[in-house]
Amino acid sequence: MEDVLDTYAKPYDPKRPVVCVDEGGKQLIGDLREPLPVRPGSPAKEDCVYERGGMANLFLAFEPLAGTRRVEVTDRNTGVDFARFLRALSDEHYAAAEKIVLVCDNLNTHAPASLYAAFEPAEARRLAERFEWHYTPKHGSWLNVAEMELSVLARQCLDRRIPDAAALKREVAAWEMTRNAAVVKVDWQFTTADARVKLKKLYPTIELQ
Repeated sequence: MEDVLDTYAKPYDPKRPVVCVDEGGKQLIGDLREPLPVRPGSPAKEDCVYERGGMANLFLAFEPLAGTRRVEVTDRNTGVDFARFLRALSDEHYAAAEKIVLVCDNLNTHAPASLYAAFEPAEARRLAERFEWHYTPKHGSWLNVAEMELSVLARQCLDRRIPDAAALKREVAAWEMTRNAAVVKVDWQFTTADARVKLKKLYPTIELQ
């Protein structure tokens, strides 16, 4: 926990950006009958019968001090998918960075091993060295700012029926562009000193003889 908190306390450095990564799911649901739009005195109406389109995965990378986020829609959430997302971050979005300070939870796919499952050893090693890995503790995913940003995405963009992956990609891309244009940042205030006081019960008790 303290490792993540100290990472958030570092000043902004474009050569070593702090990037938080998380993923979420969206059930794809389409209408079998055309919904009725909003009319004066009458809300919009949807038929209770709908068409299931399966599940889609969303990877989200958020740089809280820069106010930028990247969202990628994938069919699955495997280690290989995660590795490909990291390569895009490394070589496309943060190509000029010396090192990407990565914050993520301790899901088993969130590890350098996923890079080796997706790429040849030399490429996997190159990518692994592009990142400085920091993990939130077990039951401590609330420390990952990307999880909070996924919650915003769910409320602002995903809280309605979306029929297929193509529509989901369009909607998510529009949300990403609008939110990045607004440069919505996160000013993290909870420090290691605060944790030692407010979360004292989580620390081991040492009895001095």
